[in-house]
Amino acid sequence: MTPSQPDWDDRIGRRLKLRDLHVLAEVVRCGSMAKAATHLSMSQPAVSEAISSLERAVGTRLLDRHAQGIGATPYADVLIRRTRAVFDELRQGVQEIEFLSNPTVGEIRIACPEFVAAGLLPRAIAEFVEKYPGVTFHVMHQDTTTLKNQELQDRAVDMIISRVPSGFADDDVNVESLFHDPHWIIVGVKSPWARRRKIPLEQLCDEPWILPPSPVIYSLLSSSFESRGVRLSKVCVTSASLLLRTELLATGRFISVMHASILVRNAKTWGLKRLNVDFDLRSPPISLITLKKRTPSPVVQRFMGHLRDIAATMQ
Repeated sequence: MTPSQPDWDDRIGRRLKLRDLHVLAEVVRCGSMAKAATHLSMSQPAVSEAISSLERAVGTRLLDRHAQGIGATPYADVLIRRTRAVFDELRQGVQEIEFLSNPTVGEIRIACPEFVAAGLLPRAIAEFVEKYPGVTFHVMHQDTTTLKNQELQDRAVDMIISRVPSGFADDDVNVESLFHDPHWIIVGVKSPWARRRKIPLEQLCDEPWILPPSPVIYSLLSSSFESRGVRLSKVCVTSASLLLRTELLATGRFISVMHASILVRNAKTWGLKRLNVDFDLRSPPISLITLKKRTPSPVVQRFMGHLRDIAATMQ
C-alpha cells in the first residue's frame, strides 16, 4: 500500500536523516558501534541514538547482536542497499553542479583488471587529464573471479572496463563492446621455446603455465587444448599481478598469455616474446560496463566518449 502524505511526512520526510543512514551503513560495515564511532569521529551514545532514531522511523529492528559483534537484519540490508542509491544520486548531483560551474573538473571511478590498467587506461587517462587537468581518477582492481560486477552494484565505481564472455546477460548492466585485444601466448626470452619458429599448441599442454585468475581465459585455453585431444594439465601459478608474471617469465621456465596491446609496447623492456603457435586464442572484446537506470555525471560521460574514440583507433 502506498503511504499517505501525512505518513510520509511523519515517518520519512521529518524523521529519516541522511546522517543516520550513513551511521547505519558504517555500523554494519564495522560490525561494532564502538568501531563505527571511532571511524565517524562520533561518540558511541551518538551512534546508538542515530540507530534508535532510524528504528523508530521505519518501525522495525535494524541490528542483531551476536558473539562476533553486530550484524544487519534483513530490514537493514534493504535500507542500506537503497541508501547506496540515494547517496550515489546525491553525489552525482553535486558533481553535475561542479561540472556546470567548471566543466574541466570532476571525479571518475573505474574498476578493471590489471591488463586494462596496464594497456588501455594509461593512454586514456593521460590524454584526458592533459585536456581536463582538474579531473581526478580512482582506479580499483575488478574482481574477475566472478561475473557479478559487484563494484557497480555497490555503486563504488562509475564503470567497469573488462572482458565479458559471449552469452553473458545481466538485467542490471549495459555492456558496450569497445575493441578486440587478442591474447598471445608468451615466454621469457630465455625460454627454450623462444627459439622455436612454429609450435603446435598440443606440445605446450604439460608446460608450467601462469594464468590470470579469469574463468574466461582458463575456459578458452582449456577448450583449445581439448580440441587437439590433450588437456591443460599444469597451471603452476594463478595471479592477477603483471609484475609477478613477468618476473617469473624472465626465468625462462614458464609460459603465459598476455594481451597484444600490452606486449607490443613492453616486450623488449620486459624481456618477453610471443610464441608462434598454430592457433588463435579468440578472446571476447574489451567492453565498457555501466549500471542501468543510472545517469553518469557529465564528466564521466565525456570520458566514456573519449574511451570510444581511443578504442576506434585500436580495432
